[in-house]
Amino acid sequence: MFKNLYSKIAVFFIMILIIITAITGGMLYFFLGDFVTEEKEVALDNAGDNVIWLLRNYISLIENPMTPAFVQNMLLNNFYENLELIGDDVEASVWIVSKDGEIVAMGNEKYLDRSVISKLRGESGKLRLPDERQYSKKVMQEGQVVKEVGDFYGLYKDTKVSWLTIEKPYIYNGEIQGAVYLTKRIPEINKARLTVFKFYIIAISIAVVISVLLVYIFSLKLTKPLKQINNAAKQIANGEFSKRLDIKSEDEIGQLAKSFNNMAVALENLENMRRGFIANVSHELRTPMTSIHGFIEGILDGTIPPEKQREYLTIVSDETKRLSRLTNDLLDLARMESGEMKLTYVTFNVNELIRRCIIKLENQIIMKNIQIEANFYEEPTFVYADKDSIERVILNLLHNAVKFVQDGGQVKIETVKLKSKVMVYIKDNGIGIDSEEINLIWDRFYKSDKSRGKDKMGTGLGLAIVKNIINEHGQEIKVESELGKGTVFYFTLNLSKEEFENKFDNK
Repeated sequence: MFKNLYSKIAVFFIMILIIITAITGGMLYFFLGDFVTEEKEVALDNAGDNVIWLLRNYISLIENPMTPAFVQNMLLNNFYENLELIGDDVEASVWIVSKDGEIVAMGNEKYLDRSVISKLRGESGKLRLPDERQYSKKVMQEGQVVKEVGDFYGLYKDTKVSWLTIEKPYIYNGEIQGAVYLTKRIPEINKARLTVFKFYIIAISIAVVISVLLVYIFSLKLTKPLKQINNAAKQIANGEFSKRLDIKSEDEIGQLAKSFNNMAVALENLENMRRGFIANVSHELRTPMTSIHGFIEGILDGTIPPEKQREYLTIVSDETKRLSRLTNDLLDLARMESGEMKLTYVTFNVNELIRRCIIKLENQIIMKNIQIEANFYEEPTFVYADKDSIERVILNLLHNAVKFVQDGGQVKIETVKLKSKVMVYIKDNGIGIDSEEINLIWDRFYKSDKSRGKDKMGTGLGLAIVKNIINEHGQEIKVESELGKGTVFYFTLNLSKEEFENKFDNK
């Protein structure tokens, strides 16, 4: 039922709306009932004051000896008419009750049930309150205003509804003469509450319909970009890494879309790198294997004469070594990138290590008549690093410098102290690297110049391995180059603790 976000939002919102509506409606019904009841009580109380005023004027005129008999009859008729009008105004029955409970006047019998009239008449036929509690001493003797809600001591029991009765004492010449009673059904009071509540329900119903419509529109707006993200994720899962999202919002969904696009770019680059890596490995493996296969087939079928076989077997041996180096470099690079290669940190003299690397490349240096210039910070310069890995870095950078410098060229090696670090520079005056390609030289199998590809013994992984070794040490390696003027590689190493402390003490 709740498999999609829209249904969850809609149900959740409607539940909240129902709870709020129920609580508000209940409170409104309760407080509105009290308000309407109080309002009706005030209206009956004011009507009672009007009846008392009317009664006082009537009695004063009747007791006047100058008032003729026919005028008294007119006043009596007028009194009953006004009593009816006052009762109609508040929709209540109005009684004038003596101190002993006799109803001496009644207006608006239409608001009373027959069962009530019957109880009031009793067996004697005279209108009278049947229960003494109904004309209690509070109103008849103490002169208090009494408000009763209920069946009025059984008088309204047969009507099956509650009644509101207001009892107000009538005082004339300083004495309590009786009381004025105003009584009406509670359901009549509830009509106003129910009417207001009915309008409330209608308003709430309209609000619910509009709210559900707005929730539907909001949910569509909210779920639409999420559906786009979901569909794009499925396409990327199927290998379509070029998919991008066009969501312009600045909220969390917009941020999610931006992150998704960044992820897609990264995955596309990773996929391109993977394909390029497979293509490069395939190419690097295919070339020597094709040579090996061709030369061996030529020897076996006699195409290559015996006197040439040794020469071609030497080529086969070189290609085999090249395959071995390529395999070892790939394995080393994979171990570095997966974090499996463990570094063994020791303290050693980096100047001495550079000398050993130069000696290992002595044959190539002599063959090209290259001038080597070494400028060391001071003797000795001890660093703290993995000695074998740093030797591999220096050999690789020196080999590249020797390889790409012209015959009779120059290679400079320099160490410089920078606070707690040593900077190692390896500079040549060779062919240089184009500025647009200088950031690509660290990629696996990348060769920035066609002439560099003439070195058939290289694997194209040297600088990638160098970069990983320096990164594993937590150091930096950079390159600066200009076409036709040469290239300089430089990287940092940490001074050994003893070396750093000695340099600090000497200062």
